[in-house]
Amino acid sequence: MSLFAYGVVASLLAGLGTGLGALPVLALRSLSRNVLNTLLGASAGVMLFVISDEIIPETHALGKSRQATYGVLIGFVIMMALDNLLG
Repeated sequence: MSLFAYGVVASLLAGLGTGLGALPVLALRSLSRNVLNTLLGASAGVMLFVISDEIIPETHALGKSRQATYGVLIGFVIMMALDNLLG
């Protein structure tokens, strides 16, 4: 199997884990909105921590700090624009 095929399989397995993680949320959807909003906020905070702790320092170590910073800023602006446009 080629390196590309291993990458595709790894991506599919990562996506499967995300889908399986959504099943408990669907089972508990009768919880109040405040509890779900708090849990979603906490998971977003964990993801931001992972990005800031792992990915950003790695890009800065490779000497691409300016491009990495611009990429994060552009991604944030796009995310906020889509959030406001799509409601």
